[in-house]
Amino acid sequence: MQGALLAGRYRLADAIGSGGMGRVWRAHDELLHRAVAIKELTAALYVAEGDQAVLLARTRAEARAAARINHSAVVTVHDVLEHDGRPWIVMELVEGRSLADAVKEDGRIEPTEAARIGLWVLRALRAAHSAGVLHRDVKPGNVLLSHDGRVLLTDFGIAQIEGDSTITRTGEVVGSVDYLAPERVRGQDPGPSSDLWALGATLYTAVEGRSPFRRTSPLTTLQAVVEEEAADPAYAGPLGPVITALLRKDPAARPDTAETEQLLAEAAEGRRPARAQAYVPTQYGGPDRASGDHPVAHPPSHPTAGTAYLPLAPDAATPVPGHPGHAGHPGRHGHQVTAATAVGPTRPGAEPATPQSPPPRRRRRVLALVVVLAALVGGGTAVAWQKWDEGRQDTGGSTSSSASASASASPSPSTPSATSTPADSWLEVDDPLGFGLSLPEGWEREVFQDDGDLKQIDYSPDGGEHFLRIALDRSPDFSDPYAHQVDLEQQLQRLVDYRRVTLEKNVYRDRDGAEWEYTWTAQAKDTEFPGPRRAIEETYVARDGTEYAIYMSSPAEDWPEAAEQFRKVLQSWREPTA
Repeated sequence: MQGALLAGRYRLADAIGSGGMGRVWRAHDELLHRAVAIKELTAALYVAEGDQAVLLARTRAEARAAARINHSAVVTVHDVLEHDGRPWIVMELVEGRSLADAVKEDGRIEPTEAARIGLWVLRALRAAHSAGVLHRDVKPGNVLLSHDGRVLLTDFGIAQIEGDSTITRTGEVVGSVDYLAPERVRGQDPGPSSDLWALGATLYTAVEGRSPFRRTSPLTTLQAVVEEEAADPAYAGPLGPVITALLRKDPAARPDTAETEQLLAEAAEGRRPARAQAYVPTQYGGPDRASGDHPVAHPPSHPTAGTAYLPLAPDAATPVPGHPGHAGHPGRHGHQVTAATAVGPTRPGAEPATPQSPPPRRRRRVLALVVVLAALVGGGTAVAWQKWDEGRQDTGGSTSSSASASASASPSPSTPSATSTPADSWLEVDDPLGFGLSLPEGWEREVFQDDGDLKQIDYSPDGGEHFLRIALDRSPDFSDPYAHQVDLEQQLQRLVDYRRVTLEKNVYRDRDGAEWEYTWTAQAKDTEFPGPRRAIEETYVARDGTEYAIYMSSPAEDWPEAAEQFRKVLQSWREPTA
């Protein structure tokens, strides 16, 4: 894609980040000879056809929303064009970094500087609200800090415009859960005050270096937004009471835009705004006897500065240490394994730099990379999907359970082949772990691994010669999917005839991901399906911290059909919901 020419005038240079629904490129306008930023709708590549229209509508709405706002603190939209069947947004190029990057790199922002940033974001919101536009996704990642000192608000991708019909599904909540106002979580219609709440949460993150309401999962985060008060900010200084005022649960109790601007202006000058105290709830039980002042009451909040944020619920799945392919597939089609012992090489670089032994969980993950050989179907009694789902049986150890995409207990002699399944025979599958996808009719399910945070689920039409593996890891060893795949590739070098086809970074479902494709020759001593094989895997880390790896493998001679199936699976993939 780099170097491509769009609409005969915009030459793509390099990717500079990812937005709400895609990737942002630095580009050169060859007609006006200026640098621009272009937003690519990458999400449209990986969703079902029925959802593409919604994504396209959202992109056009983003362009319309930004175009209606005339303010120096709002990123200017220059053009909207069609390319490769998708809309691309041409925008003003802001040289700098996001507030999220600044917090990540610097730890926290000084209160007076955070107040200055908040002032400009507020002015952008005031201009948007005057134009009838609600942003609905104010967060540190959407606040840009230019090298020349400017502050700009961007990404109106889920903005709602007065008079426009909604382009979201009924009951769908859009936005980042950390910054959703309580009224939005309750399903009430948002208003300008909802954007101000998000601004308050953004400023809290800026001065404290952490989100005020993030908990161990999206569900508990939403509960905290509705039911809990943010912990007292320790580094907010004069900005503290302003943040508290903006984070009032009742929209009517928050200051309006004009009042907020005055409060932020005082905080930016290093003065503690006295008027902000009127918005701060006081503790019951009367004034403090020593000072006569009414202390601020803040119910205790669970997380502290060292909280480790882990993914969702017990059923919410978890990814493999490396991915389905390594922990599972090559173990079945090429790794040297023993008949009764799970053994394997330690991963290069997996040991900590200190002399300490790795934590027990990590050691289990290392050992799990090469797993005992097991049959997909027929190695034990097949358990029907319904019974597995109802009973939530223990699937640990060597116990296996299978269920087909058609909910049959065992494969039929007429099960469609992996390479000749017509498109209209694909079925929607809701896996017991909570994720969903589409598969050809007749593919059987097996729990390949269930080891606490590590889970791997296989689907196959023929006992494992062709198969799909979904790996889920709620506490992955790597935060970067590409680095994880590079690390895992080192372990596959011992496979006979191993050859990398591709291993590169990408963006999947608006998240940083990586795609890895490779070939090798499976040996008869290791598998009942020897011969040249090929595999491909998409790995990404979801917003809740869970790593997902979607992996498919087949004999090399069947690869064109398998690769097409893999793309369909990516388009249909649905993460577990809260």
